[in-house]
Amino acid sequence: MEATKTKTKSGPNLKKELQKYFGFDGFKGEQEQIIKSILAGKDTFVIMPTGGGKSLCYQLPALISEGVALIVSPLIALMKNQVDLIRGYSDDDNVAHFLNSSLSRVQQRKVKADLTEGKTKMLYVAPETLTKKENIDFFSDINISFVAVDEAHCISEWGHDFRPEYRKLRDMITEINPDLPIIALTATATPKVQDDIVKNLELKSPEIYIASFNRPNLYYEVIPKTSKAQVIKHMVRYITSVKGKSGIIYTLNRKTTEELAGMLGANGIKAVAYHAGLDAVTRAQRQDQFLKDDVEVIVATIAFGMGIDKPDVRFVMHYNIPKSLENYYQETGRAGRDGGQSTCILYYSYKDVQKLEHLMRDKPLSEREMGAQLITETVAYVESGACRRRLLLHYFGEIDRIENCGNCDNCCHPKELLDVKDSVKIILDAITELDERFGINYVVDFVLGKNNPQIKTFKHDKLKSFGAGLIMEMDDTFWQSLIRQMMLEDFIRKDIEEYGLLKINEPGHKFLKKIYSIKVAMNHQYRDLDTGEDEEEKTDGGSASADPVLLEMLVKLRKQVATEKNLPPFVIFLENSLEDMALSYPTTMAELEKIQGVSKGKAMKFGKKFVELIAKYVAENDIEKPDDFLIRTVANKGALKVYIIQNIDKKIPLEAIASNKDLSVAELLQAMEGIVASGTKLNLNYCIDEELDEEEQEEIFDFFKEATDDNLDEAYDEFKDRDVSIEQLQLMRIKFLSEYGN
Repeated sequence: MEATKTKTKSGPNLKKELQKYFGFDGFKGEQEQIIKSILAGKDTFVIMPTGGGKSLCYQLPALISEGVALIVSPLIALMKNQVDLIRGYSDDDNVAHFLNSSLSRVQQRKVKADLTEGKTKMLYVAPETLTKKENIDFFSDINISFVAVDEAHCISEWGHDFRPEYRKLRDMITEINPDLPIIALTATATPKVQDDIVKNLELKSPEIYIASFNRPNLYYEVIPKTSKAQVIKHMVRYITSVKGKSGIIYTLNRKTTEELAGMLGANGIKAVAYHAGLDAVTRAQRQDQFLKDDVEVIVATIAFGMGIDKPDVRFVMHYNIPKSLENYYQETGRAGRDGGQSTCILYYSYKDVQKLEHLMRDKPLSEREMGAQLITETVAYVESGACRRRLLLHYFGEIDRIENCGNCDNCCHPKELLDVKDSVKIILDAITELDERFGINYVVDFVLGKNNPQIKTFKHDKLKSFGAGLIMEMDDTFWQSLIRQMMLEDFIRKDIEEYGLLKINEPGHKFLKKIYSIKVAMNHQYRDLDTGEDEEEKTDGGSASADPVLLEMLVKLRKQVATEKNLPPFVIFLENSLEDMALSYPTTMAELEKIQGVSKGKAMKFGKKFVELIAKYVAENDIEKPDDFLIRTVANKGALKVYIIQNIDKKIPLEAIASNKDLSVAELLQAMEGIVASGTKLNLNYCIDEELDEEEQEEIFDFFKEATDDNLDEAYDEFKDRDVSIEQLQLMRIKFLSEYGN
């Protein structure tokens, strides 16, 4: 078969064609030059950040060329989205089709009929579609204008979304027609990925267009993650502050997407989860909900977002550290595609890095080496005190002269620089004395002089550097962060072949010979989004304390309501619920429902007087309510609650329920108390009847009816001579709460 050359209308007026097909008055950046290159039949390579207008670079030449353009795309959802957009510009739905496994035989025949009749200008295909002999034969017999390889970084093993099928594309294109022009497009590609794409696709003297990777409208911030509760609190506060704006939250696993979406939903934020474990219909529905603004936030694994054309995403959050900086750049690039100011927040804990490293342990050595390098580059980004924009641009080979971008956390809130030369020497001496045979955790324990059994077994507590770090008065976190900084500076390395043992590199040896000053940013602080001020991170419960005056008033009111209802006070609200009220100042019933241990039913039954008291107190004392009252857990930790209820309904022994969830019986009883306190009944007769006879149960119930607080010590003192255990009393109190409180 003769090669089919790209034929175009003679000398098309591209701006006129742009206006005709898309309604735009002018091109962005180098779009016009790229389109001319394709129309001239040249192989073309385009690296353009998300939102730069990559799609137009092949869509317009496809529309004005003879024949149909084959567009290789990695995701079915992406194809559908792109086809819908093209059809939206045209009055003819036949102008664009996709051909993939989601279509029935009848639908596939309709697509091929339109192609044969020359009605279609763009056909989106998955690389798998091109592997089928029948499709290759079919494409060989129709007039193809050119091939566009979208998301071309998928070709490279160094790329962030590597797809093995992409590496076979060149052979398949050659089989269809070896002379077809190819345009490869990607939003992210480091120099090594760029070389890989050109080499693998065998692009012939390609015209290469690299747009700037700088997205000046994106604000980059890294926030240390100390706990899930802290992150949820921060997310809710931020998302509530930009109410009605669209955002994406990325996580690394399916379970976390569901948990986060549920938590956000419980706090009044319209959020849904999106991951590969959902069926195709549900995924499509949720994607459409997001695109149509029916939901504010989509919590997703990286399965979501590739090529999604939603211009007004105002924030992108990463719950986990991404596997590479390319992943990060690609995913944050989905924010602010309309040029509007948008925020990119990454929550960082080194535990997430360790999880990524753990996942790589069983992979081949070459993959481990590659993965380790990508992770190290990402850690360098998150732990650096330098301008984040400069770091990103440098990573992608764009040497920018920006000294201070003024739009990232490190520029807006510079971190304190510490001279760590003495600490660096302590670490290097320790690694030397330990014969480079141990990993990070062991070295940290060693320099801090910890009572580690291994250290004593090896008699390392007799070495000179044992406990040498104590003089610095710094904790584990400092030393672990310092070791990672030393890795970034190439002083030391983790030996991949020897399971992460720390080894000293040449710069480290040079430093030991001649000590010099080393300044690094070491203090990760948590920044309050509302005030812009820095504050030391508080963990759950943190340093915040309940208002003692209000708490006393609430305790008195609880006693008053309990007397009126002829119930023990703790049945009305538990002590920790009152403390939460005195911390969060709920002044509406909706806010009261967000207090721990307060269900909607309990709020309706007992809450009115409490809300009125708090509202009056807040007004009289001119109190500014914190935003933290917004945080509410999902039905007492969702899945665990359901599991406990289901197993109690099945009359499973409590020891078995606890064991299956790696809980102690005490932890299980605490969870059960939370369940009944928030309004759910539990039928515990099956296990209580085995422990206590009817007379004992009645006596304990009578005691609780007269009890003035929820402290079990008094009950234990009362019944200890009867051989009643604290666990049995707790079970009876849970039963009492279940029957009288609900």
